[in-house]
Amino acid sequence: MAKLTADEICALLRLEPNATCGFVRETYRSALAIAPGGLSEPFADGRPLGSALYFLVTPEAPVKLHRIKDDQLYHYYLGDPLEVLMLRGDGKAEHIIVGPDLRAGQRTQLFIPGHTFHTARLAGRGGWFLGASAEWPGVLPVDVELGDADALAAQYPQVAANIRAYPRPASK
Repeated sequence: MAKLTADEICALLRLEPNATCGFVRETYRSALAIAPGGLSEPFADGRPLGSALYFLVTPEAPVKLHRIKDDQLYHYYLGDPLEVLMLRGDGKAEHIIVGPDLRAGQRTQLFIPGHTFHTARLAGRGGWFLGASAEWPGVLPVDVELGDADALAAQYPQVAANIRAYPRPASK
């Protein structure tokens, strides 16, 4: 079987360019909703119970520095490992590799707590990473915030050079 290309994956899975996560297609949004007032801030206006999506990362379409209000769980499916930089609310930073090589310490799942700025890039040379993210409660566009690399570098001086080395969101 010939190796899949990023373009083939986008076509087969109907993935579209995304402002934060390469190419994306939402695959699940719960029909069950948490009613307004059923959760505390920042979800007090109500949310779907959960959501999930495919995402494809390439060198040209990386995971840009961002955070979402919701907890999320990354899943590795195919391709290269993904190097993730998480900037935790307690001031600590963590590099984690999401990929198939368990012996090398890679993880096939990665929990990212809500409100955690994170970014990612390919860790291999094959050209792409295919994964998924599951979120709870379900994500709405208002839940996503792009990060300011310079401000976060000042907040996390121990990894400032790394923050600046990862892909940056386009200026508004």
